[in-house]
Amino acid sequence: MMKFIDLEAQQNFSINENITLRDDINKRIKKVLDEGNFIQGPEVKELEESLKKFNGSEFCITASNGTDALLIALMAIGIKPGDEIITTPFSFISTSETIVLLGAIPRYVDIDPKTYNIDPQKIEERITEKTKAIIPVSLYGQAADFASINKIADKYHLPVIEDGAQSFGAEHYQKRSCNLSTIGTTSFFPSKPLGCYGDGGACFTNDEELAERMRIISLHGQTKRYFHKEIGINGRLDTIQAAILLAKLKIFDNEIFLRNQVAQRYTSALNKIGLDSTPEISDQNLSVYAQYTIQVEDRDSFQKKLKERNIPTSVHYPTLLYRQPAFYESSKNELKNSKYLFPNAEKICKKVVSLPMYPYLRTEDQDKIIETIKDVL
Repeated sequence: MMKFIDLEAQQNFSINENITLRDDINKRIKKVLDEGNFIQGPEVKELEESLKKFNGSEFCITASNGTDALLIALMAIGIKPGDEIITTPFSFISTSETIVLLGAIPRYVDIDPKTYNIDPQKIEERITEKTKAIIPVSLYGQAADFASINKIADKYHLPVIEDGAQSFGAEHYQKRSCNLSTIGTTSFFPSKPLGCYGDGGACFTNDEELAERMRIISLHGQTKRYFHKEIGINGRLDTIQAAILLAKLKIFDNEIFLRNQVAQRYTSALNKIGLDSTPEISDQNLSVYAQYTIQVEDRDSFQKKLKERNIPTSVHYPTLLYRQPAFYESSKNELKNSKYLFPNAEKICKKVVSLPMYPYLRTEDQDKIIETIKDVL
């Protein structure tokens, strides 16, 4: 069966005529094994320097995963029980999970039907005296409209945390994702545009005080050995994962280019058969296409028919966050109040389906996907 994401094809990529990505990764892992610095080894610091250079941030603090990166960011800005955080309902559970873990309350804003990202025009009406931050999600690899969001945040003196779990490497007005707001966070889960071979994440900021707080929080609140200034978490990135990311970061720019080539080919072909319901990429944006997502009317039937022809698909995301049972208590008042309905998110989440997407998707495989969709529709 065709793969939804093919990490083996990535490993076989030739960095030059003598070495593949797999060779480089194995070499770097062997170095970690030989030196034995599995926690906070030199590769972690090297990776932080490389990541902040890549996206232009002044500070980078690597983390154990993307969820912990969000949690660390919220803890660093001092979120407390009862605080309200404005975010989107159309995202992975981590976005709201970290808010609720701190006793705060997610306050949702409907999405833009063109980009599927949070609609900036609907944010201001949700701000109250309890609002303490805004968390836009850069969904499917495209940055949210931070130019508009930051203006609103500045007006109300609110910090903005980008959930860039899917968008590291994307651009908004020629600035990289995770360097677009007060704090940017990302995930290095294996299927992400830049992924390791386990869990990993990072926080980015240009604020030195916030950077110091996030680093302390990620190390159990420790400022020196066995002296803990505040409550933190065990949020460190493993050295082996840092080594893997260092190898993959070297080819990341090329992979972004290849991802866009694959996406453009999808878009051109699918538009010709009358399927144009994909997230619109804003003129000021460059997407990294963590997913290539379309809308179909009968999703179950569509997925079944593609599966019968050995074409995998996935749904990101079928259930809006405020409808997740885990968030019933924090969402029940919103669900009762007809003033806060989210028609765009409700409609789109029932239709979205993602197609195989990775930099090394073969032309013949993509042709098969396109022809099958043409037949099915």
